[in-house]
Amino acid sequence: MLALRGANQIDEALRVAERWRAASARLNVLYLETTLLTLQQAGRAMFVIFRAITYATLFIGFLLIYLPARVLASADIARPPVIGAPQISGIIAGSIGAVLALWCIFTFATIGKGTPAPFDPPRRLVIRGPYRFVRNPMYIGAALALAGAALFYKSAPLVAYAAAFLVICHLFVLAYEEPRLRRTFGADYEAYCQRVRRWWPAARTAP
Repeated sequence: MLALRGANQIDEALRVAERWRAASARLNVLYLETTLLTLQQAGRAMFVIFRAITYATLFIGFLLIYLPARVLASADIARPPVIGAPQISGIIAGSIGAVLALWCIFTFATIGKGTPAPFDPPRRLVIRGPYRFVRNPMYIGAALALAGAALFYKSAPLVAYAAAFLVICHLFVLAYEEPRLRRTFGADYEAYCQRVRRWWPAARTAP
């Protein structure tokens, strides 16, 4: 009798141990799956940010650095010998424009899961960050940066370049961006347009 009871206890202990091993194995599998999913999500997020930075660097480098430098060179305009009020105002305006543009790029990548490039746009409708206040803050930031450079150099050709940049952006928004956003996001984008203006911030912002 004692031997039988002891055997039963051993069997029960073995069954409990087997259940613990199975539960531990399931927990390990769940942990590995969760870790892999987290790593995949982090990898996708980093890849989106990398793409956004790459495209933005090309955009900024060409439109906001290379072309303005060519405009200044063609007009034979050099760096001012002294820093006065126009230069300080230009630095402030340019800095505000640069920060606004970078904020837009970060918002596109983190919320929209896309980039500023037309061929790699956000996958989600972006109405947060600076887009709460105006629908095209990135172009406004770029124009501010150009206006700041025009002030710094006291350059009429750069003013003309900044004005042409804004006109081209406006036509691009009307002809391409807004129709594409309407096709992609439908009623959500229409409601957003009702709340937020295209170029001038409204007192009431998107929720």
